[in-house]
Amino acid sequence: MYDPAQLRTFLAVAQTLSFTQAARRLDVRQSTVSQHVRRLEAAAGDRQLFTRDTHSVELTEDGEAMLGFARTILAAHERAAAYFSGTRLRGRLRFGASEDFVLTRLPEILESFRTDHPEVDLELTVELSGTLHERLAAGELDLVLAKRRGGDTHGELVWQSTLTWIGAPHLRIDPERPVPLILFPAPGITRARALEVLEADGRAWRIACTSASLSGLIAAARAGLGVMAHSRGLIPPGLVPVPARAALPELGDVDFVLLHGHGHGRQDAKPGGQGRHTGAGGSSDRSPADALADAILAGGDRLHRPAGAR
Repeated sequence: MYDPAQLRTFLAVAQTLSFTQAARRLDVRQSTVSQHVRRLEAAAGDRQLFTRDTHSVELTEDGEAMLGFARTILAAHERAAAYFSGTRLRGRLRFGASEDFVLTRLPEILESFRTDHPEVDLELTVELSGTLHERLAAGELDLVLAKRRGGDTHGELVWQSTLTWIGAPHLRIDPERPVPLILFPAPGITRARALEVLEADGRAWRIACTSASLSGLIAAARAGLGVMAHSRGLIPPGLVPVPARAALPELGDVDFVLLHGHGHGRQDAKPGGQGRHTGAGGSSDRSPADALADAILAGGDRLHRPAGAR
């Protein structure tokens, strides 16, 4: 009743909230994305899954419900294809995830992957996005889920978010004094963006706290030591966006992407970062990195929801 290709297209739109970005991820025309969504809505009894205008795309209540069904159907399709093809993935997979995902539902995705592929030895590294890029380039990781550096085009887009300044609810920023910053150390991508926009705006700043641990930064922010640049979709409990009266410069958007190491990418990946999705039960040369990438793309909406959220 529900075509896996249409479900994958639905998930791509739901995660990027953009028909254009979904088309780029899937390497298809935007008209194909629209057609798949319309057909899926028809199969669901003519239920509308998205509301959209010229500026935004949002899930409807039925669209939110379809998220869980789509993941379940695609996971079952994957397991059936693997069972009847007689192929079981095995080997070592060195996976790196950005600190940004510590408080999200990424562990649920990894747990399901381990259940589906018990013969894959998964090694997890949690680091700053900039460090993960360096380790991937050095051949120390096979697959990375991280923020994309400004100006880069490589990687499969998982979702895009707006960066915002956040701090404790009681924090007050004096526009006449240097901005107290809570930062990851170099080569943190949000650190670089924060300093870049403040310098461009001519705004004085000082470093109030530096920590390689997201938990450390959150603790400092909750204590009211300063502000930090963070994804709007991943704001930790106890912290809020800094009010507009602080007159802090806009931070812009940030892309969260999947990057494959040398020799571990999809066979038909493209330089522009839109690796073609082979689908569940793909070719026999499908690697553990491909399988985990597919699982992350299928569950990408979980990555901008806190652990425990449904």
